[in-house]
Amino acid sequence: MELSTNRFEYVFRSTKGLTMLAIAVVSLIAAIWGTLSGPMVEWGVRDLTVKLLGMKMEHFQREGRIVMLYHSIAMAILAIEVYFITSIVPMKKFQQVYINATITIGYILATFFGLLFGYFGHVYLFHGIFLVGQTLVFFAGILLATALWPWKKEYRLAKDSDYAHTKSGLDLERTAFFTMTVMTLVSSIWGAVTGSYWGNGQETFLAENLIRNPHKTVLEHAVIGHLHIMLSLVAVALTLIVGRWMDFKGLLHKWAMSLMIFGSVILTMGALGIVWVEWAHYIIYVGSVGVMMSALLYVIFSWKKLIYDRITELDLKNPSFLQKFKALLHDPLKFGSGWQMVFMNFTVSGIGIFMAVKLDKIFRIWPAREERITLTGHWHILAAIIATIIIMYYADLSGIKGKKRQWFGWVLIIGSDIAFASATIYSMKSLFIPEYSAKPVISITMILMDFGLGAVLILLAMLMGWRLFDFFKQDGLWKKEAHNPEVDLERIYPAIPIKDANVEQEGKK
Repeated sequence: MELSTNRFEYVFRSTKGLTMLAIAVVSLIAAIWGTLSGPMVEWGVRDLTVKLLGMKMEHFQREGRIVMLYHSIAMAILAIEVYFITSIVPMKKFQQVYINATITIGYILATFFGLLFGYFGHVYLFHGIFLVGQTLVFFAGILLATALWPWKKEYRLAKDSDYAHTKSGLDLERTAFFTMTVMTLVSSIWGAVTGSYWGNGQETFLAENLIRNPHKTVLEHAVIGHLHIMLSLVAVALTLIVGRWMDFKGLLHKWAMSLMIFGSVILTMGALGIVWVEWAHYIIYVGSVGVMMSALLYVIFSWKKLIYDRITELDLKNPSFLQKFKALLHDPLKFGSGWQMVFMNFTVSGIGIFMAVKLDKIFRIWPAREERITLTGHWHILAAIIATIIIMYYADLSGIKGKKRQWFGWVLIIGSDIAFASATIYSMKSLFIPEYSAKPVISITMILMDFGLGAVLILLAMLMGWRLFDFFKQDGLWKKEAHNPEVDLERIYPAIPIKDANVEQEGKK
């Protein structure tokens, strides 16, 4: 009985346990729902899954099912990032507990009942519970914003601190976390307001299906803006999280946090502003530059730090270029968090900017199907890159070391990048190959995509299998982690003194 209680405490009260549960949920969804598309359809796996699980797959309801699936996964991803934030940003202990508990209940309800409603018959009670879950997730965001309020005296930084701050001591990194949270709350309202009009002027659609529609309604613009900004803010949050992971500080940190705050606000205004103004995309470009420059500064800092730490560890006095390069690649998990951001510019950001500049001259001349493929791949690759960085961060939290860490990190990086590069070539093939000659390219890129994504999924399955197997051992690693819940906070961000793990400072009154 005591062991069961300890397991329950670990899963629902510790950062690692909560994260393990949420990643397990997303992994299970990916494993099952991944059989409903792609080559699984041609191999007959889709029909087998539908029959075994009793899914109801009416073809005219496809858009609605996909919308429910995306939202169900998104709730779990938001929860994972919130767990990371509450564990690395100092706050009162009761705030951490309330936030984690609220968003856990919320995402579980939204994910479970959202999928039930979308794929197992339209029982509207399930849809109501799905909305209750989303409401709890939103309320957890309000609690998080309250806990992150950066203007409290106890969260002021010293004037000589190496971390970004104003002359008055305002912690700019905490302000960036707070800004991102508030912008996310505002952006989610766009989706909620649009959802309230479903069946009363609004119909279910996928954003990529409207690309050639010259006249979009206000509600359609709202959904498109909501889709883009929510994914962007998830990326912003993750950039701030890995910044804490790498102990981002110094002059580059001060510039990066200022750019991130500015970029988050402007990017949100632009994405949501497309409801009213046609030139809102120019605002988006300005905000994107701020966010991307902040990420670039993080990459520069983190790579320099990886090289310096490894050279210091090896006690190399005058390292050669090759030794520095090896030092950079020594830890694939920490190197990968920056590399994926760099690689993203070749598969997401660069492609997106090129499409925007050449939209009328090139892409609108293509068949609509080709432009739709490019747009769909654009945000799917971004979402997948975010997922790989989350996996890297969680693998580090899980304590993977030695050769296992090397194999895990490099397979994750190489496998995912092969898949993303292949998807980019596939989506942009019409730029350099005539349509009647594209079959070999399509075949090769599809195989490489399946290979790369398959490697990532197998790797994730091995990680979760190990963690779940350990969880059911009497004296597993989970037990040690449960008895030392504060070690991660101090290791990730040692600059701020931790008093009783996100201390409750009521005794100061």
